[in-house]
Amino acid sequence: MSAGRSGEGVPAEGTEAPGLSLAARNLGRALDEAGAGSRRVREAVGEFVEEVTFAGADEIRAMLREVLAEDWAALPAWARGLAYRLACLQRPDDAGLLREAAADLLCFGPDRDREAEEPRRRAAEPE
Repeated sequence: MSAGRSGEGVPAEGTEAPGLSLAARNLGRALDEAGAGSRRVREAVGEFVEEVTFAGADEIRAMLREVLAEDWAALPAWARGLAYRLACLQRPDDAGLLREAAADLLCFGPDRDREAEEPRRRAAEPE
């Protein structure tokens, strides 16, 4: 069980759960090394989704910064989108997080521009 779910050993604010970063790295490696239909990929996807689902916004943000700094293309767009969406749901009024999420969406071409508009608009709204 990850630290983020039990309540014990929850990382201090601004830090991350080792399980989430490990799950993200495992997902990136599995996608690089195995076929999309492989058991390893299915397990890595399941592990990542479970870890990110129960992670706090600070954990998610720290994981994204750490993993993407190592290899910007390590996580697929869907995994990054899921992570940012879950973090933004936890912090709907965090303008910095909303801008970060929108900027990440814009990195994946015009297909994501419409989705990026909503967090950009919310980030620009006065408090």
